[in-house]
Amino acid sequence: MQSRLRVQGHPIQPMLVTFPMGLFVSATVFDLTDVIGGPAFLGEVGYWTGVAALVAAALTVVAGMIDLWDVPGDRTRRTAIAFNLANAAMAGMFLVACLVRAQSPQRGASVAILVAELVALAIGGVGVHLGARLMRQFDAGRTEAGSFDALAGSTVEIVRPRS
Repeated sequence: MQSRLRVQGHPIQPMLVTFPMGLFVSATVFDLTDVIGGPAFLGEVGYWTGVAALVAAALTVVAGMIDLWDVPGDRTRRTAIAFNLANAAMAGMFLVACLVRAQSPQRGASVAILVAELVALAIGGVGVHLGARLMRQFDAGRTEAGSFDALAGSTVEIVRPRS
């Protein structure tokens, strides 16, 4: 199975997934330091990092939905749907946390928001596991371009034109 969205032969969605995941983790770390007594500006940094993660997650969801069209209707499709649902659930929980924080002037984190973010990251961890399973399934038949196996399978055929 090949992804519809590719850059130089590599699927885009696995590349995009790293951005929201990293930003969500960073936002949670900033919020943790805000809750345990760090400088107050770290809460606002955590809020804006969460907003950036939501934008990146929206782009990732679009790429995932486009790729979902080509997934065969078997166990791989169920895994792909579960992967996208886990990522959407994580993003949804962070969206609620950001909306709650948008009402406060400092946009700092609270213990309840931090707990919600930690639960969202746990759900995202399930998504990472499912994404790794998908990559193993998709790459099962492929060989790396730099390996000798890839060279053995590539041939050049010269066909004479009919006269």
